[in-house]
Amino acid sequence: MSNIKIGWASRDISTDKPINLPGQFHMRPSKGVLDPVTTTALVVDDGNDSVIFLSVDIVALRNGILDSIRAYVAERNSEVPVMKIVANCTHAHTGGDTAIEKPKEGGASIWAGTPKEGFEVASSDEYRHFLVAQAGDAIIEAWGKRNDGGIAYGYGYAVVAHSRRVVYFDDTSLRPGAVKNSTHGVDGHARMYGNTNDDNFSHYEAGSDHFVNIMFTFDGADKLTGAIINIPCPSQNSEAEFYMSADYWHDVRVAIRAKYGDIFILPQCAAAGDLSPRILHYKAAQERRFRLKYGEIDTVAKGKIEIAARRDIAERIAASFDEVYSWASKEILHNLPVSHSVSTVNLSRRLITDAEYEEAVADLANLEAQPWFKTGDDAADLYKNTVLEAGRNRNRRVIKRHEDQKTDPKLPMELHVLRIGDIAFCTNRFELYMDFQHRIQARSPFNQTFIIQLCAQPGLDGGSYLCTERGFEGRGYSASMFCNLVSHEAVRSWS
Repeated sequence: MSNIKIGWASRDISTDKPINLPGQFHMRPSKGVLDPVTTTALVVDDGNDSVIFLSVDIVALRNGILDSIRAYVAERNSEVPVMKIVANCTHAHTGGDTAIEKPKEGGASIWAGTPKEGFEVASSDEYRHFLVAQAGDAIIEAWGKRNDGGIAYGYGYAVVAHSRRVVYFDDTSLRPGAVKNSTHGVDGHARMYGNTNDDNFSHYEAGSDHFVNIMFTFDGADKLTGAIINIPCPSQNSEAEFYMSADYWHDVRVAIRAKYGDIFILPQCAAAGDLSPRILHYKAAQERRFRLKYGEIDTVAKGKIEIAARRDIAERIAASFDEVYSWASKEILHNLPVSHSVSTVNLSRRLITDAEYEEAVADLANLEAQPWFKTGDDAADLYKNTVLEAGRNRNRRVIKRHEDQKTDPKLPMELHVLRIGDIAFCTNRFELYMDFQHRIQARSPFNQTFIIQLCAQPGLDGGSYLCTERGFEGRGYSASMFCNLVSHEAVRSWS
């Protein structure tokens, strides 16, 4: 076994152009850059096998991004094993749009035909090509910079995520005036970001996971060069902003680098489909905490509470980083086996019933009968028209799935399972509910198992939620026919 070799590189993927910021049911043309959006690459190679980790501050890696990055890298350096690229997003809702503007099939923006009077929106094709080149160049640079190094690892704790699915004693869909639509009108006993100040509030559906899994890297002289930080929480404090941002990961980078210098930080989002960085039932106490702790937050963004929350989260992650580093760095390992398996698994689709199909057909007809909003208020019209078109497209996808499932009942997923010494990494394409992570980790024979969700897939598709059994029963956004491409029953044995 030879010395392990490590290479790092990073690129800024921000743009001042008014790019759409995907992640909501409406378009958000960006107004500038709040903080740098980045992509970071790490190569770990033992001479026999390797892994190329790639993390991107973006909501999802769709529209052929993985295929394009692999092709870009292969064309420029044929020695790089492009099938060993593990690309994940942090699920920041303030990264650039990668939709294909004039696709031959799939990958188009869901708002391609929506009126956008009064707004200039930069080309998503241009941004997608820019992102591919920046990510590809980072991978090539990291591969070329491989040199003898070492690895240390450990875990700590930081309160980052909270359950975002609120459960009620009653079925909220049966309440007087309950909304029924393709976006948030899918609630049952559970509701995503539901109101906890409700007499029928019962509990949160999930607990939360405060583990922070960290893998540190060192150069040949045992100097710290970077770290993978794996946290079960999407970066969604600034998710409604109109500015490009890496969300709380920017604050984490700033906090850690203030002590350790300009080291590389590669963020990974572990299973967190039912988790978020938001506290729902303690808001007044949180506001008081931030007011006394930080005073007035000076920012161009509107969400001052969320900016404070980002800083608060970063402080906790940085403290966890310090604590783990203090003891994990006592055992820096230079001779470690790397074993990396890449395969395609076919998962049973979440089937659309005939009744659901008829419901989608009726809802689509109703939405298509509604004219575009043209009030003269450009911002309000853009919001309403893109929400309208998003609803239409959600129904169109359900209708197409009902047809496709007759001949294609399986959904392929590129699965990476790898080890670096006594650490395991396991990938998936979903916003995976927390319970699945615990099942995988409990069954793993390794000291630590890092779950990486929302990993890029070959082809145009990517993302979507994968709910648990209890989520399916409770219904609600993230556990509906619009959100789940794969059946929780089929995944039970897989996990």
